[in-house]
Amino acid sequence: MNQKDPKVEAVEKFFAAYAAGDVEGMSAVLAPDIRWTIPGRHPLSGTKHGVAEVRSFFDQLGKAGFQADPIFFGSNDEYVVDIHRGWTTAGTGKVDTTWALVWHFNADGQVDRVVNLSGDQHQMDNFIWDNFTLAPLPDRLA
Repeated sequence: MNQKDPKVEAVEKFFAAYAAGDVEGMSAVLAPDIRWTIPGRHPLSGTKHGVAEVRSFFDQLGKAGFQADPIFFGSNDEYVVDIHRGWTTAGTGKVDTTWALVWHFNADGQVDRVVNLSGDQHQMDNFIWDNFTLAPLPDRLA
């Protein structure tokens, strides 16, 4: 009998917490110095540094009703790769595409880096620009 990799179980716990809107549960698997990279050319893209920035990012996704349904997990000594369907339930336009996330685990068993890869980056860019506005100047530059 194959035992499930504990890193895969941690990512599954993250997805379950995400589906339940449980930010504390999501944060529990993240290292304090997490770096979470979101691709694209939109106001939510770029690398988030630390749990507070990652939580803020997911708070914003929650406003657009983002959902995720895991399809596949693979793992080795340091990484988990997940493939999932990600879609929106609110806002103007829609996102409904396949995503691949590369999760890196540190020596303490916490996620310290995540890189998102989008199956349709243009769809995501357009959705974010249509539904999220930049802060006005000079606040945007602060």
